[in-house]
Amino acid sequence: MLLAMTVEGLFTAEFISRNTINRKAATTALFMDSFLSPLADQLASADVLPAEKRAELDLLLGREDFRSRFPYLDIWKEGGIIAYSTTPELVGRRFAPPAGLGEALAGEVSARYTDPEAAEHEVRNFTSRYLEIYAPIREHLTGRIIAVAEIHETTEPLEKRLWWLRLTTWLARIGVTALIMAGLFWVVYRGNRIIMVQQGQLRERLAEVERTSRKNRALRDRIQRASGRVSELTERYLRGLGADLHDGPAQLIGLATLKVEHVRRAGTAPKREEELQELDSILEDTLRDVRAISKGLILPEIEGLPLPEVIGRAARAHERRTGTAVAVRCEDIPQSFPNAAKICAYRFVQEGLNNAFRHAGANGQTVTCTVEDADLCLAVEDGGGMASGSAARPDSGLGLPGLRERVESLGGTFRLGAVPGGGTRIEMRLTMTGGGQDG
Repeated sequence: MLLAMTVEGLFTAEFISRNTINRKAATTALFMDSFLSPLADQLASADVLPAEKRAELDLLLGREDFRSRFPYLDIWKEGGIIAYSTTPELVGRRFAPPAGLGEALAGEVSARYTDPEAAEHEVRNFTSRYLEIYAPIREHLTGRIIAVAEIHETTEPLEKRLWWLRLTTWLARIGVTALIMAGLFWVVYRGNRIIMVQQGQLRERLAEVERTSRKNRALRDRIQRASGRVSELTERYLRGLGADLHDGPAQLIGLATLKVEHVRRAGTAPKREEELQELDSILEDTLRDVRAISKGLILPEIEGLPLPEVIGRAARAHERRTGTAVAVRCEDIPQSFPNAAKICAYRFVQEGLNNAFRHAGANGQTVTCTVEDADLCLAVEDGGGMASGSAARPDSGLGLPGLRERVESLGGTFRLGAVPGGGTRIEMRLTMTGGGQDG
């Protein structure tokens, strides 16, 4: 209520002050019009009032009672020329038009306080603040605005009136607000007393029930957490074990099966020996993965490596095993990732490249790693064509579903789609947590 009273009081005081100033300006403009309207003909035909008219105005405006209220008066022509002024040094000079001149030329009476930094006021060396009133001077027959009178009125009477209006307005507002607040305080006080009594009675009745309920709730929560944790750990272990078996040894054994066919087709002993060495390397990798899974260790060689290096190792391993080329485009990623995320990325690249080798004949194998809107985007795509088997589908085998589960278990998303030219693209997105730690 105090804030509302203050805001409304400031707004009302400003509104009353502005209306008072506008009424003052309108009254002064109407009063000065009787003095200045006879000059309309001379102002319409010349930029400066003739000397005799200036002398008449000087005599009229120089009276003590008039000058004490209106110490300065300027008549402006359009363009900033002063046609008449009670300060003779300004007559005939051109200045930058003040803000009120444009409003008066548009037919409006306006008022504002003096800007002592204006060029025309620097000549006078103003030491007091005046109220500037701009009133249009119209031609008698046509009503056309031919000049603007700038009247400087002393502000002491106006300031006293404004001060009194603000004071009475604030006193009335404070009194009304105090009465409303007193009434509200009494209502809230009585309601609070009743509520306190009722709360005491309820507190006594519910104390024993609350103690029993707290014990039962703690036991129930403990049982639920234990049950949920066991189920989650079991499911995660089984899912991870299945995904690791398929994404690691199963894929390598599949490659070894393809290499057996290459050995059979080798036409020369050196070529057969080379294929046998590659087959031996693949089987060694398979045995290493099986042993790692048996011990609960997955790809220990990637611990402590940045993610781009992990992706590069997966691509180089594929190149070494298949004798094909892989294009790797990976941005610099300063964030560190937990081992689970790096293992997921390694298996994702491994499975994607194996699918590209198997279903697209290793045509256009590309691995892309970028950062988009604080997400890590890892994609593997091929150029299609030259397929040695049927096209991969989302539900063909365990590979793609296993990858999807692995990615989604880390809070990521997995997508499979086609690229122009008949190729296939698989993509995973993981939200990068800047504070992640390896481990």
